[in-house]
Amino acid sequence: MISLSSLLLLLSLAIPASGFGSMGPIAAAFGGEEDAFFCAIDASGKQAVICWGKGGRSSENPSEIFSSIPPMAALSGGEGFMCGILSNTSQAYCWDSMGSATDLIPSVYRYKSYTHIAAGKNHVCAIRGYYYLESDSGTVDCWDIVKKSNSNSLISQQSALFYDQNISELVFKTVVSGEGFSCGGIKDGGLVCWGPNSSILRISKISDSFVSLTSSRSVVCGIPKVTGEVKCWSKNDSFRVPSSGVQFISMTAGDRHFCGIREDTHGVECWGYFNASSVPKGAGFFAISASNVITCGIREVDLVLDCWFVNETVKSSDFDPPLQLSSPGLCSPRSCSAGEFAYNASALDEAGLTSLCARKDLHLCLPCALNCSDGYFVSSLCTENSNRICTLCSFCQNSSCWAACGLEQVEMHRRHQRLLHKIELILGPSIAGFLLIIIGWCLFPYLFFFKGKDGPKKQFRSCIGKKDMEADGIADPNPLIPVAQCPGEAQIFRLSELKDATNGFKEFNELGRGSYGFVYKAILTDGRQVAVKRANAATIIHTNIRDFEMELEILCTMRHCNIVNLLGYCTEMGERILVYEYMSHGTLHDHLHGGLSPLNWTQRLRIAMQAAKGLEYLHMEANPPVVHRGIKTSNVLLDSDWGARISDFGFSNLSDKDLSEDMKNDVYSFGIVVLEILSGRKAYDVDYSPQNIVEWAVPLIRRGKAAAIIDRYVALPRNVEPLLKLADIAETAVQENSSDRPTMAELAHSLEQIVKEGLLLYHNAGLTVVKDGRVHSSANLD
Repeated sequence: MISLSSLLLLLSLAIPASGFGSMGPIAAAFGGEEDAFFCAIDASGKQAVICWGKGGRSSENPSEIFSSIPPMAALSGGEGFMCGILSNTSQAYCWDSMGSATDLIPSVYRYKSYTHIAAGKNHVCAIRGYYYLESDSGTVDCWDIVKKSNSNSLISQQSALFYDQNISELVFKTVVSGEGFSCGGIKDGGLVCWGPNSSILRISKISDSFVSLTSSRSVVCGIPKVTGEVKCWSKNDSFRVPSSGVQFISMTAGDRHFCGIREDTHGVECWGYFNASSVPKGAGFFAISASNVITCGIREVDLVLDCWFVNETVKSSDFDPPLQLSSPGLCSPRSCSAGEFAYNASALDEAGLTSLCARKDLHLCLPCALNCSDGYFVSSLCTENSNRICTLCSFCQNSSCWAACGLEQVEMHRRHQRLLHKIELILGPSIAGFLLIIIGWCLFPYLFFFKGKDGPKKQFRSCIGKKDMEADGIADPNPLIPVAQCPGEAQIFRLSELKDATNGFKEFNELGRGSYGFVYKAILTDGRQVAVKRANAATIIHTNIRDFEMELEILCTMRHCNIVNLLGYCTEMGERILVYEYMSHGTLHDHLHGGLSPLNWTQRLRIAMQAAKGLEYLHMEANPPVVHRGIKTSNVLLDSDWGARISDFGFSNLSDKDLSEDMKNDVYSFGIVVLEILSGRKAYDVDYSPQNIVEWAVPLIRRGKAAAIIDRYVALPRNVEPLLKLADIAETAVQENSSDRPTMAELAHSLEQIVKEGLLLYHNAGLTVVKDGRVHSSANLD
């Protein structure tokens, strides 16, 4: 004869839908793959509901299935249905996979107000009271949700199975529901269960208060406030729980597994039967919810929805979450307590949001994380308005992060080496001093000669040295400006600091905008002017945080006088903000096409050369090599001394073959930039025929009429040979066959030679005129 426990075990293997989570900002409606779905409260500030999953996808427009759901304060999922508390009235509201709310709440309870709700397999229990007042009434109402006869549609009915006189007078704070039972946390401490299957839990005389409660079909787990460690009750004493000593802040239950959010790192740990390889590693979460086939959560760093699979046979495309941001917690009027912070909506305020809650008097109190995952250290502690900030260990520069990053042994070795070096200096000062004197006498004449002869030449090869310019009587428009070394001195900015520096990211501080987001002019507290590049919500959704951090680490290692160097960054509150050197003269595009002051030929030649040297650095010297993929006049910026800097480049993980081909694409794009510099014409202009600058300019250059493309609005010097050579360089760069194009190193070298010649463009200048596509001196014209 089969025992009750054996029968329940067999049922657990046969019935696909049987896990139920507690109330939160995200919830799962359980069932088979055809009718299971997830819902979450979105981060629009309106507390609207977004749902996804295979359930209901028979509609031509799945988004319309749930379009009629009103704003919610909280959610909880049952089998094939979802319930929540309305944000405006605190009344219960339920719907199924087709978005229907008809007859899912008995008329006797339809207009009651509730503070907490929990959906089980086929019943719902809710605690009375107004949600936003945290009423002390706390009595429980329960009702059944069952299928109609000969139909898949659901209806509700008052429940005699869940009426228990013993609990009718108790005051509850929380409630969870499973299959045939519900359990509630009593206001003054304790846990009580009721319902026809409640006896299998064997719960009695429990006095603990709980941070979180959750339930599967036959197991209830809680996190006691005192220990923070998971404690479970079930028919099976051998039910596995996480290792002792690990504290959690919340949990969710699936069919045969549990997942919890750790208190220290906010990372996820799961136990029971699940696909361990699918669980996110290192990522932090604010809220999670599980069904029998999938677990989804709201990522801590950016509020993006992320899902992982319990069953490897489930198609990921059936449960892909929408690319929308979700609320990290439940809105409440209460003040945040110790160990919590009030989440603000600054990460989303380009959409005009000031709060993620529907009312101004509400806010989100979320638990602080205490630590970071492996490879990161805490660079800023949790405050009343901000969670802790985690930073890559590659940016660890002092003893405050050595332990977290496992660098103690490395630092001890460095100190040992420094100690040995000091001992060597102490033991041999006389010998060292004598040798230094001899070396100094020997090298002094050479150093003097080197400084006078070769110094300027070496500097010229890098950025055009000041002495070269002075020798020709021309002021240096691009002196070498020292910048902070990175990552050693990469500054980690607080979000509040950057908001103050940009006047709250206001429109009048904007320098530009693009697909990535917005760029703002900012003045830091130390008086420095910087450019703040802030990612928009779409960029955050589509960019994995790990990829962003890898790119950030690479950007911080790049230092060159012809690229816009990164000074620091901010990832607080899910932001992706980069802080760059400020380029006071705007973009090359602004000066060629945007109505700003025109550039003379000396400036244009130097800008072409410096832009080439910036790209040469990215291609040849950066590690790993960087392909720009978007070089154009709007990405060539001009600093306070009219020096050209390449901007908006990023790291790309390419094979050697792809890298070489993409570099040649950069060469082609740079050739178009040179043609724009030379002609003053846009790359594509409907006022010309042909409209494409390459199709217009290249035939003229090849016919020996390059002078016809020279910008007629800039006075020509007598010696235009450098400009004609510039045209030849552009023509080679835009060769149709990529293998015929030169490298950026070759282009940079050629342009450097042209600049040397062009420094005399305005010396002894006379009038030069272009006629019939060729250059003529005014003395030779009729």
